[in-house]
Amino acid sequence: MIFCVEDDAGIRNMMVYTLGVSGFEALGCADGTELSEALRQQKPELIMLDVMLPGEDGITILKRLRAASATRDIPVIMATAKGTEFDKVTGLDSGADDYLAKPFGMMEMVSRVRAVLRRSSPVREASLRVGALELNPSAHTVTAQGERISLALKEYELLKLFMENPGTVFTRDRLLTEIWGQDYDGETRTVDVHIRTLRTKLGEYSPYIQTVRGVGYRMEGKL
Repeated sequence: MIFCVEDDAGIRNMMVYTLGVSGFEALGCADGTELSEALRQQKPELIMLDVMLPGEDGITILKRLRAASATRDIPVIMATAKGTEFDKVTGLDSGADDYLAKPFGMMEMVSRVRAVLRRSSPVREASLRVGALELNPSAHTVTAQGERISLALKEYELLKLFMENPGTVFTRDRLLTEIWGQDYDGETRTVDVHIRTLRTKLGEYSPYIQTVRGVGYRMEGKL
């Protein structure tokens, strides 16, 4: 099931129809209130979410979805007005999996939906261990010496990438591409900010993430 949150009835009905003839089940929601009601009934595979909505806007809804344990893992594709870079960047920083600039073609929408669903298909992965840190991809948890470390989505993805590639030096540009996507055109200081908050949350284990001056970052398994 795919939820399409769009206040324009014509666009919403076209989205639901196109997804339906493309082999998906889809449900239209006019605003955040209708989305909340639909979420109480079932958990969708993906949410198409317009930024400009009456009442609660799409960015606020996205942040609420990512903050709740029941909805934080649902893939979200944001629909932004063409040329609104701020909405695109804010949406991606807030945890959106992809975005579409309006007006968009229905076939492009279906293609993006299929791509995001392929990327988010649950595949059971083995736990990763580096030093005292253990990351369980299936449970989406990080622990150190049995103690749980709570991370935001981008912090978790950064740590996972480092733990999958211990000793590998990642430039800031590569981290932006790997974690935020090729279409992200924000500043590389975004990486530094997230690394700083990740290190803060890792506490005594923060030295695992080392700065390679003039290049980027890498993970080492020994303190």
